[in-house]
Amino acid sequence: MNKAFVKESEDADEDESPESHLPVGTKNYMTVRGHAQLRAEFEHLVKTERPAMVQVVSWAAGNGDRSENGDYIYGKKRLREIDLRIRFLSKRLESAVIVDPAEQQNRDQVFFAATVTVCDADGEEASYQIVGIDEANALEGRISWISPLARALLKAREGDTVRFESPGGLREIDIVGIRYGDD
Repeated sequence: MNKAFVKESEDADEDESPESHLPVGTKNYMTVRGHAQLRAEFEHLVKTERPAMVQVVSWAAGNGDRSENGDYIYGKKRLREIDLRIRFLSKRLESAVIVDPAEQQNRDQVFFAATVTVCDADGEEASYQIVGIDEANALEGRISWISPLARALLKAREGDTVRFESPGGLREIDIVGIRYGDD
């Protein structure tokens, strides 16, 4: 059968990994910084990386036999990956609800984009910023608003003790501080 009529891979229609999917019926909240980062990646792919790869594939296609042409095969594969990422970013940016932490009125309670300092039972302090799922990075202290820790922290106040289920079991932490933006 002609290759034009068969799917090359089963996941060719999926947009990203399952953990990047939003729960059904929820909004795609993002901080201003997170939105800017996704926008910059989108612009880079559309204006720089994709045109460069199209040029490479075009050059490779002009070299003759495409069946054993590594540049052509790799280029087409990379072009599909770029197009998939562009489509994913486009959908995410279209559905984004941008939340500016500097505009938060109720600063004594934890909401999206807050940076929360917590203290655990061992007396160790840590700070986490509650961000959108596309900008979460635990190593940098940015946790997704749908994570168990963030959900436990939401609407809490300084001095509150919150409980949440972690991979290591049930944990209790005290909220030491809450800040928004450049507080």
